[in-house]
Amino acid sequence: MVETIQHGSLKWQHITNPNEDDFRYLLEDFNFHPLDIEDVRSTNQRPKIDEYDDYYFLILNFPYFDKGNKNVRIREVKIFWGKDYIITVGKSHWVVKKFFDEIKEELEEKDEDTLNAFSCSDLLLYTILDRLMLETYQLILSIGSEVDLINYDIFNKKARNIIELISTTRRNVILLNTSFKPQLRVLHMFESGGIKGFADPEVLDMEDYWGDILDQYQKMYDLVEDYGELTEGLSQTFDSLQTNRTNDIMRVMTFFSTIMLPLTVVASLFGMNVDFPFITNTTSFWVILGIMALITTLLLVYFNRMTNR
Repeated sequence: MVETIQHGSLKWQHITNPNEDDFRYLLEDFNFHPLDIEDVRSTNQRPKIDEYDDYYFLILNFPYFDKGNKNVRIREVKIFWGKDYIITVGKSHWVVKKFFDEIKEELEEKDEDTLNAFSCSDLLLYTILDRLMLETYQLILSIGSEVDLINYDIFNKKARNIIELISTTRRNVILLNTSFKPQLRVLHMFESGGIKGFADPEVLDMEDYWGDILDQYQKMYDLVEDYGELTEGLSQTFDSLQTNRTNDIMRVMTFFSTIMLPLTVVASLFGMNVDFPFITNTTSFWVILGIMALITTLLLVYFNRMTNR
């Protein structure tokens, strides 16, 4: 289904779930390259921008949380960008559809900012990307909150909960990193002037706008890298804590076993069915207990001195 917003000569068309009729419409009415249509059909595309004489085709990747707000997923945003149109097509990021509906209402209300965004296709594309950047930034801040939570709870909570949180956060950071790196090169093409766009430079200089998009993205990329390093450091700290706790447990068990060993020998000796001196004496039981208590005390004093060296 093709939804259209038009103001003046500029229109934004949004196709959520394209079918064969929609693909035919794009081929015949706009004369888009067949390879671009194939890219629209397929999924798991790397970020890129294809330049043609009268339009550009962009594939960008933006993150979102799954239904449980736990794991990060990547959704492709595919855009045909011409002089008097923007076409977003496919199962785009939910922000695109939400923004499309907002723009539709605001145009009916003659909102001034929205009317300015519809002054040219370059500015409309910038507005869409800016909204996606804002949502991505909020997502990255949420991941930063998870890193802070790990840092706070690493000494308090149960090991299983911390392991699960570290694993999820590390996975999310790695996924963001792998999607940010190739896309950063694409956005550099805008800021460097490699992508000219369609706006008249004498009327509207888009260089500052593209620079703003790149600055936002670079800032988010730096945050993701920082969170990745923090998560790795917290993971190593957690491993050290667990190793230290295991060593403490093994130390206690070793002390206990070492103390019990001579007591077991004494008990075994006097438990044999043979005659011992003073075995018939009524005080022999208390003598044996005293010997065992003395051995225990001496071992405890020795271990305490060895531990405090």
